[in-house]
Amino acid sequence: MMHQIAQALPECDVWYTPYYGDPLIEKLAHHGWLEFSVLGGKHRARATAYLQHHGLRLDPGGVAHDYDLVVTCSDLIIPKNVRRRKIVLVQEGMTDPENFMFHLVKHLRLPRYLASTSTTGLSGLYEKFCVASEGYRQLFIRKGVPPDRLVVTGIPNFDNAAQYRHNDFPHRHFVLVATSDTRETFKFDNRKRFLQRACAIAAGRPMIFKLHPNEIFARAAREIRACVPEATIYQEGNVHHMIANCDVLITQYSSVVYTGLALQKEVHSCFDLEQLRALAPIQNGGTSAHNIAAVCRELLSRPAVMVPSAWPGRPPLAPDRRKAFAA
Repeated sequence: MMHQIAQALPECDVWYTPYYGDPLIEKLAHHGWLEFSVLGGKHRARATAYLQHHGLRLDPGGVAHDYDLVVTCSDLIIPKNVRRRKIVLVQEGMTDPENFMFHLVKHLRLPRYLASTSTTGLSGLYEKFCVASEGYRQLFIRKGVPPDRLVVTGIPNFDNAAQYRHNDFPHRHFVLVATSDTRETFKFDNRKRFLQRACAIAAGRPMIFKLHPNEIFARAAREIRACVPEATIYQEGNVHHMIANCDVLITQYSSVVYTGLALQKEVHSCFDLEQLRALAPIQNGGTSAHNIAAVCRELLSRPAVMVPSAWPGRPPLAPDRRKAFAA
């Protein structure tokens, strides 16, 4: 997603870094305590491999340059070395429900990552927040994000579902079950009940399971085999192509449900479907990256002014320095 946005800004000098935190967070990640999160070694290795494969310039930790603009898809952690830069936040996918932990974190000002993605947008440390749809704009306003910081641009990873109909995935006309890494992120998951429900919906039709990349494969596969011995199980592969070829999509808490809705599949989810339809990312034929780039370009063109934080006690945002761009 960041790569697409950067490609829409050819005039900028772009450098990339895998997601990172401040020294304490980095020390926890180094000792393997954050493997369940995007800060874990497996996710970082995957991000680094992607950047190297595409020949993109790396600056791990954003230390090599004095950046004018930072584009990030999460504000659960905003490292100190970029907090006074201009920041554009881009919605990555669906956000977690507002449970007890969300309200605890919001009202007691605890670290936002404790409530996972339910607190997305609540840092107040960015100038613009590019979101997937008007439905999400309203959701973030209700959570407390100032309306003038929200821009409905669409998001590059969910704005052109039609493209996935052209694929080489060999199977068609099956029930696809896309599981979530709920247990690996320390949330409750009645997997046995979910599998029983999926089998009931399938009603004897062929079933393919796509595991979340962060799931423990051996455990998940063993559980599936106990219920559906003949099922095909993937942990890698393009889930959007699988969705395009399936007849029915069953998900837990995954953003890929939006691909199923956009392709007008029969969809089942642990979330309320009417709410999902109201939030569904706009389909604009793949132009979201250009919309987001326009937001970035407008920020880069602004004169050097200090932008006051919308949240009491937070520092003002940075003055303008136009030299480089980091994603």
